This record gives sequence, structure tokens and C-alpha cells, in this order.
Amino acid sequence: MSKEIKNIELMIIGGGPAGLTSAIYASRAKLEMMLLENQILGGQVRNSYTIENYPGFKKITGPELADLMQQQAEELGATIDEFDSIETVDFSANEKVIETEEYIYKAKAVIVATGASPKKLPIPSENEFAGKGIHYCAVCDGAMYEGKVIAVVGGGNSALEEAIFLTKFASKVIMIRRHNYFNGEKANIDEVMNNPKIEVMFNEDIVDVKGAAFVEKAIIKNSKTNEEKEIEVDAVFGFVGTVPMTDMFKEYLNITSSGYIITNENMQTNVDGVYAAGDVREKQFRQITTAVADGTIAALSAEKYIVEQRREI
Repeated sequence: MSKEIKNIELMIIGGGPAGLTSAIYASRAKLEMMLLENQILGGQVRNSYTIENYPGFKKITGPELADLMQQQAEELGATIDEFDSIETVDFSANEKVIETEEYIYKAKAVIVATGASPKKLPIPSENEFAGKGIHYCAVCDGAMYEGKVIAVVGGGNSALEEAIFLTKFASKVIMIRRHNYFNGEKANIDEVMNNPKIEVMFNEDIVDVKGAAFVEKAIIKNSKTNEEKEIEVDAVFGFVGTVPMTDMFKEYLNITSSGYIITNENMQTNVDGVYAAGDVREKQFRQITTAVADGTIAALSAEKYIVEQRREI
């Protein structure tokens, strides 16, 4: 059977803070729009246990904030389709084509807000122990290790925040950090360094893990002396960066060697009518607030482009 073709003005790909913000602005502008998200709306925000740096909320959980964003977008009239995966995109013509499992969409403009996924630990046994002691989401999997010893690999805000969160379950959290410093916010660093349940191992890097059916030990290597040793842990949570979800766009969009989409300050890519917003975009800082700002600018830029397209008809 041939797929139904749907003609719309704006397609938003991705339902994290950037995509949902774009949907809010597009809905207020009364654009014929669709937001596609092949997973749960909210993106990585849903994996945050506590958020204390989003204006207007002294403290809010990630799922709560994501739900509020979704609710606001839908109440303004945003059309959202979850779990319909994109198969192909074609940005070669003036009309942008997005084919999903169910439909073929033809849009005047597109906002790419696909975000990024956690980067896997670069160790030989990652695949063998994935989900069996190696994890990348403390909120999702932390409760599995009540009273256990958990290692956290990383040195940025995500690693610091997740280590703090994991102390709710673990008897001990060991932070494995290849350098002798952290890159996160001072408040997070102070909380980690002063938490009696957290042990910080500076100048150590994870080499591999081993165990029978599940992780039992982590092999670490000192970055100064190259000395290797084993430490007993029940799980290893990796927070060593993210990988942008841009593979399907590489044929059409200018992308950095790291995989991030290049835009100007108006979120415009090298293709007319295609914009990028949020963690998928090449930029210095990746925060919820910067994703929301990107989504705002992308939607306003797309609206202006669509209005100009209408005038040409």
C-alpha cells in the first residue's frame, strides 16, 4: 500500500526542549505544523532527577518540566506524533520530504531538533555488559543497585549530578575521572566533594569491566603512572559526552567532524528552509535554557521563511 501524503508548512523533528519550544511558537503563529518524536517526549530532560537552574522553578524534576512543556504545546494546538520513526528525508528541493513508517510529509520548512544520545564507554566489554552493569541513565537504572557500589565515569555536570543522585541508592559511589579536575558547576563540584558516600578517584581512567553474567569489577588505569588495578563495583554509569543524532541529515546539511549541525545565529543551516536547534547544533554550551532559546529562534525564523513562501505563491 502507498503511504498517505500530508502537506504541512512546518515539520519539527525531535521532541526535547528545543523541539517543544519550537512547537509552542509555531502553534501560536497558527502554522500548519507537525512534531515527530520516535521516543518519549522531553528528550534527555526526562533523565534529570532534579533541575535547579531553569528560570521560574527553584527545583523541578526533569519529567515534570518535560510534561509541562508538552502540555503547553498541545494546549496551544501543536500536533504531535510519537513513536512514528523517520525512514528517510529529502532536503534537495524547495519542498522538504520526510518519510516515516506511516506517512510521507511534504513541508515548506523543517526544524531539526533531534538532540544527542549518551556516548558509550570506549571499553572492549561495553557491548557484553550493556544493561548488565553498564548504564547511561541514573534515573532509569539507579534503583536497580540499592545498597551496591556504583562507579560513575565522567567529569562534567551530567556526571556530577548523576553521582549525587545515585547516592540515594548506592552504599558508595566511586567517581572515576581521568583528569585532576572537574568541568562542572562549582555548586555541583562542592556537593560531590563533600558527600560522604562519594569517593573521587582523580587521574584514573576506565580500561574495561569484567564479571560473570554481570559487572563485578572495573579495571582502571592511572593517567600519570599507567598503573592498572581492579576495583570491585556492581555497576558502571558512563557520562562521557553525547553523540548528536544527525546521520540521516549528513547528505544535505553541513555538519562538523563531531557530527553537529552548523547554523548561523538564526538557526539557519546551509539549506534554505531547514533550521537546527538544541543539542544537535554546533555550539559551546548545551543546557535546557540554550535549547529553549534555539527552539524559539528556529521557530521565528521558520515562520518568517514560510510567510515569504506564501507570498511567492
